[in-house]
Amino acid sequence: MKRPALRRTPGARAPLLLTVPALLAVAFLMLPLVGILARTSWGELGTHLTAEPTTQALRLSLLVSLWALGLSLLFGVPLAWLLARVPFPGKAFVRSLVLLPMVLPPTVGGVALLLAFGRRGLLGPWLEDTFGITLPFHTSGAVLAATFVAMPFLVISLEGALGGLRPRYEETAASLGASPVRVFLTVTLPMVAPGLIAGAALTWARALGEFGATITFAGNLPGTTQTLPLQVYLLLQESPEAATSVSLLLLAIAMIVLIALRGRWTGTPGDHRDRPAPRPEEPTGTTPDVLPEPRAYVREKAPQERWPLHADVTGFTRLALTADPGTTIAVVGPNGAGKTTLLRALLGLTPRAHARLRLGDTDVTALPPHRRGVAWVPQDGALFPHLSALSNTAYGLRTHGVPRAEARREAQSWLDRLGVGHLAHRKPGQLSGGQAQRVALARALAARPRLLLLDEPLAALDQTTRAHVRHTLRRHLAEFGGVCLIVTHDPVEAVSLADRVLVLDDGRVLQDEPPAEVTRHPRSPWVARMLGRNAWPGTATADGLQLAGGGRLVVAEPLAPGTEALAVIAPEAVSVHREKPTGSPRNVWPGTVREITSGGSRLRLLITSDRAPDLVAEITPQAAAELRIADGTQVWTGVKATEVTVVPL
Repeated sequence: MKRPALRRTPGARAPLLLTVPALLAVAFLMLPLVGILARTSWGELGTHLTAEPTTQALRLSLLVSLWALGLSLLFGVPLAWLLARVPFPGKAFVRSLVLLPMVLPPTVGGVALLLAFGRRGLLGPWLEDTFGITLPFHTSGAVLAATFVAMPFLVISLEGALGGLRPRYEETAASLGASPVRVFLTVTLPMVAPGLIAGAALTWARALGEFGATITFAGNLPGTTQTLPLQVYLLLQESPEAATSVSLLLLAIAMIVLIALRGRWTGTPGDHRDRPAPRPEEPTGTTPDVLPEPRAYVREKAPQERWPLHADVTGFTRLALTADPGTTIAVVGPNGAGKTTLLRALLGLTPRAHARLRLGDTDVTALPPHRRGVAWVPQDGALFPHLSALSNTAYGLRTHGVPRAEARREAQSWLDRLGVGHLAHRKPGQLSGGQAQRVALARALAARPRLLLLDEPLAALDQTTRAHVRHTLRRHLAEFGGVCLIVTHDPVEAVSLADRVLVLDDGRVLQDEPPAEVTRHPRSPWVARMLGRNAWPGTATADGLQLAGGGRLVVAEPLAPGTEALAVIAPEAVSVHREKPTGSPRNVWPGTVREITSGGSRLRLLITSDRAPDLVAEITPQAAAELRIADGTQVWTGVKATEVTVVPL
């Protein structure tokens, strides 16, 4: 079958003004390499490369370059981590020092090393007198010179990888009980491994090809400091053909390293081209009506302790929070209200707020995050991409010393319970957003925390799956011996899962009451709108409310004049007419329909008016047809005084 011809993307052809200089640049870079290939004596190549001086220089080059790589890893990895993660005075200066050997002429670097570590240098006499170490004209001097010029490649590559790694992965690992060392070894290093490997390869290749600093600082002694590049320098004077053959060897090594990296040294963690594409969410019809119960040993091993919560949070988020064991608190509020800051303060992960935290009889304020017993599910789940779903779920159990086999059995049970057990061996990159969120939830629940923090844990799930997972989560929380805080924008989650609703705005508590009370009398315009109500702030008058947005509202039970209050009106309590209504409504305004949306079996109308704030009304499709409602239709709206609930703020 004939393949269809590939079509060029419109506009993809490069302009001639750029193409010509680019081709000249490529030719400029290619010609020296072509020169080596053209001048190589291919018939004598084997003889040149197996000559004793060449093989001796090659062995010495490998020894020096491997030692330089080892020293670069030993000192460069911690330095890269500090530069990427720790703010400190003089950081820009330290980074400049790291970059300096990359731009410094190699011979100048050799002179600098000689003045620092030579026999008459700053440290040379002390090293010789104290330890008997003489670096110049010694193999150790060649190692030092190669390390000096090559280590920056490792530091810069690894710093870029660490900078691209979101701290949320490490913070989540800490919340599961992993110590900083364990986090570094099991999360950070595996996730930045491509950058580390690329940096190490570039470092080794640069050390293998080092010439200027070595000959200036360590000399050119056969068998001691005469590496392969120095051998090329000598062969140019004695046997140019042999020099060309050895140069070809070094060129081949360098090209092999670069081709193997395939440009990855400029990438960031998670930027892998071979990662499988995320799969779509499993059809909801395949999810069982009732998700399976965990096996018996999960409940037998679950902690029986009770962990009441008391927290005093200061900083951007300011509140005092006390809750009995088994309490679930829904935290709601607009963006920027301080919800996530509250969770991070309880974890001890943010300078924006500080929490004096007591769980049970233990004051954990001074404890680091991994010792608090506080598990966290961030908004994106933060599954470790290098681990399978099963290993992710078992991570918290392993950090607490649970044997590997037992941890995996319990992790599998939690995955089964949340309906993703059949995905246990998939990596996060092979999961849909909803599946990944369920795995993240299983991981937190399996960690046996004292305090459970969930930041919009069900947001990525479809409606049917969300109902199943909500049912499972509610069943677990009923048996949970600690306290759970759930940040949510879903009123159904707040009402169905929570015993209390904590309403935040600008870091302050506006309301902390049972869901039913918050539903009946919301004290925040944002919460009222989240619940689908109209919410108008204003100031109480003798017969109603002077609205902050302009206009007056008559109410049946007015508050004391001067009281700051919030008027709450249900959309279904708003009547819509084409002519000005007469009769009982005390609040009547003209307006214009600006938006029509469908909400189940009813239509929601957004109506704007110059006499009142924007108003949402809810009518049936039949009524809309009878009134000939369309976008831009002029209407009248009416609200009875008895349908207005006024809540003091």
